[in-house]
Amino acid sequence: MILDSLKLDGKVAIITGAGRGLGRAMAVKLADAGADIVAAARTQSQLDETADAVKKTGRKCLIVPTDVTVSAQVNALAAATVKQFGKIDILVNNAGGGDSRLGVQLPEITDDEWRRGIDTNLSSQFYGCRAVIAQMVKQNRGKIINIASGYGLRGGKHNFMYACAKGGTIQLTRSMALTYAQFNIQTNCIVPGVFPHNEATMQFFKGGKFIPIGRVGQDSELGPLAVFLASDASNHINGELIAIDGGGLAGGIAPTGVSPESSNQMAAKE
Repeated sequence: MILDSLKLDGKVAIITGAGRGLGRAMAVKLADAGADIVAAARTQSQLDETADAVKKTGRKCLIVPTDVTVSAQVNALAAATVKQFGKIDILVNNAGGGDSRLGVQLPEITDDEWRRGIDTNLSSQFYGCRAVIAQMVKQNRGKIINIASGYGLRGGKHNFMYACAKGGTIQLTRSMALTYAQFNIQTNCIVPGVFPHNEATMQFFKGGKFIPIGRVGQDSELGPLAVFLASDASNHINGELIAIDGGGLAGGIAPTGVSPESSNQMAAKE
């Protein structure tokens, strides 16, 4: 049965940034599919909420408070997982954050701000891959899912650290895929579109009306894709980028031809 290949029964999945948003949504969906979860994030209260949601599915959830910009803490996360479960089947490198200096002129960005942006969105994913890879090689199996962004595939005006880091995530994915394919480890990359978690972001993207399908993404929609990439159904997929953005990247830098204003004007002319 095709659905059997999507089951994650007996698997153990680490998800960083699991305290809220996309991370929590993926944690719950992976648990729904049968995986035990190791939830990592900085905020204990948010991790507790994620653990409660996971346990409602009947699966176990180990909480490991982690700052993914600190390599020692990421190493401790992997060690805690092996100690508790004896293996690591899946890593979802989800933790990251928007560029706090977005819109700032380049000469005003300090060295520390540059490093912070790169560490949050790229070094953290490198640390995660490095921390789990020895165990996965030992097992001769593993699934690594890195989370990038459309900004990793195209530039953004006054968007430096975030765009550069997410571009690096894509290249990290490809290099991991080539290096560790021989050990039955598949590394792939999810490229989310607009999944707003506050009203300001929703307003910035005008509610998604310039996205071809006409709306922004919902956190729950990312979970099934993560399940697919974590499951045996994706065993022959390696080093790939899968965009989940309502068709946004299909239109290039700006989704040409999907503006509601343009459509209305054309209709009026007809």
